[in-house]
Amino acid sequence: MPHRQRIAHVQLDEKTMVRRRPEVEHERNIAIYDLLEENYFAPHGDYVGPYHLHLSLADNRLLFDVRTTQGTGLLEVPLPLRPFQSIVKDYFMICESYYAAIKKATPSQIEAIDMGRRGLHNEGSELLRERLAAKVDVDFDTARRLFTLICVLHIRG
Repeated sequence: MPHRQRIAHVQLDEKTMVRRRPEVEHERNIAIYDLLEENYFAPHGDYVGPYHLHLSLADNRLLFDVRTTQGTGLLEVPLPLRPFQSIVKDYFMICESYYAAIKKATPSQIEAIDMGRRGLHNEGSELLRERLAAKVDVDFDTARRLFTLICVLHIRG
């Protein structure tokens, strides 16, 4: 049943986080809202969703902690952060350029920067899908929203 192969709740482990800029909070809220509205998330095995997902960073790993809606642990998928580091760093740099451009650049300049931003986001999303593929199937849109949340977890201030 594909409609059961979905994330019903997502929680970011933010105990080490400090307050973020309004733009970042806005992106986070949109990503969570969009993710919960429509996603495909299918852990390999005899698991039945929907699922609760807890995302955290620990020991230079990204941890996908997949649980039942009652909170019972089903699966933990640790992913090394190293493959994501350069994409996330570049993504942050282009986002800074984008936010600065919105204030003073021409529409064509903003559009060019936004195309680069979307390209990096797509690259990060595909990398995430590849890294999850051995344990969890996700569609491209779900991977995009999850990549946004991974970026949010990287922000330390």
